[in-house]
Amino acid sequence: MSITLLSVLFVVCFIIILLAGLPLAFATGAVAVVFTLFLFGEPGLTLIVSRIFTLMGNYVLVSVPLFIFMACILERAGIAEAIFNTVHVWAGTMRGGLAVAVIISCALMAAMVGVIGAEIVTMGVVALPAMLNRGYKKDLALGCICAGGGLATLIPPSVVFIMWGLTAGVSIGQLYMAGVLPGLLLAGLYIIYIVIRCKLQPEIAPPATAEELAIPLSAKLALLRDLALPTFVAFSVLGSLYLGWATPTEAAGVGVIGAMIAAAVNRRLSWANIKIAVADTTKVTVMLYWLFFGSSALIGVYTLAGGTRLIQDTMTSLPVGPMGVLIIIQLIWIVLGCFIDWIGILFLTAPIFVPVASALGFDLVWLGVLFCMNMQISYISPPFGPAAFYLKGVVPKDISLNDIFASIWPYLFLQFFALGLVIAFPQIALWLPGTMAK
Repeated sequence: MSITLLSVLFVVCFIIILLAGLPLAFATGAVAVVFTLFLFGEPGLTLIVSRIFTLMGNYVLVSVPLFIFMACILERAGIAEAIFNTVHVWAGTMRGGLAVAVIISCALMAAMVGVIGAEIVTMGVVALPAMLNRGYKKDLALGCICAGGGLATLIPPSVVFIMWGLTAGVSIGQLYMAGVLPGLLLAGLYIIYIVIRCKLQPEIAPPATAEELAIPLSAKLALLRDLALPTFVAFSVLGSLYLGWATPTEAAGVGVIGAMIAAAVNRRLSWANIKIAVADTTKVTVMLYWLFFGSSALIGVYTLAGGTRLIQDTMTSLPVGPMGVLIIIQLIWIVLGCFIDWIGILFLTAPIFVPVASALGFDLVWLGVLFCMNMQISYISPPFGPAAFYLKGVVPKDISLNDIFASIWPYLFLQFFALGLVIAFPQIALWLPGTMAK
């Protein structure tokens, strides 16, 4: 059987199994087992076992449940509410200040949590009623929450970076540092858009009330103490990585300790909250690992059959030059992002695209940042943008899913613009990793 026909069969079988309702992890594993038996017989199953066993022994994977546990603890520690209240007092007196406060709060939360979804639910509960009660236009309020919540995909300690680093074989510490400036760039673009739009259309964001304007400076300065804990947690993770004091796994452990301290200071550290955090961490971690194992087995079988070599040779020989191939990779990620979550896209495409990019001379750390930016686009892209569904779960009943999707288009354009900037100027992503302590 030719490898071209085999590739078609791979795709067809995979789609049929997915449409039958089998979860992605088991769909990839099932296709891997079936094609292994078909191509190599029963002895070939040792390939799947050996690949999974090798992955299970990867020390860096320990950081995944640690970062997720840190996020679950912080989610219940009241940190997000404290950040929003503080930023709201400082920025809420300007037109659009509440929306700006949402973006800043999400960026700060992203620097601690690293798991998408937590910020959107929290801001939907805390910030959305505040904006709607003050007369903010619905699309401005919804859009800033959806867009700001997606920053956790890009700003470290993003779990997406961990999985990219494991798949592509690059330093997770460098990936974390590479995501800082693009993440801040995107947050800055959101804030600039909000400020300009509110200046041109002042009716969409009414000014602050007299009570808010009357807050004395001493009270504002006192509220800054609420930012001390988030800053401590963020620095404990990112600072230790940047200064070379800790590996990603060690930094994740330090982050867990910081999150526990933050929860204790806020009097939210209870056995009930810890039990819920452990249960949530277990669910997410098991899901990620099963996806990792299934996709790894699938790619292993396909590679052994010669499929990845065929795709790599085809892409590198395209008459479009290296930059053209890079654009094709971005387009594939964007299209897939409309229908598949980031985990599936990463595990299915990275083993194919990483060797192609490496052969064309592209920096794999930079490519990892581009992947995360594409996944941030997918996070709010219709028809299956997860951000919209997260937010829908906590908004009033009179706000429809269509209202939420209609609010994201300006931010979607800004994400494409930021992606173009990072493609055109790779040093936006690569400058900070180049200054890290060796």
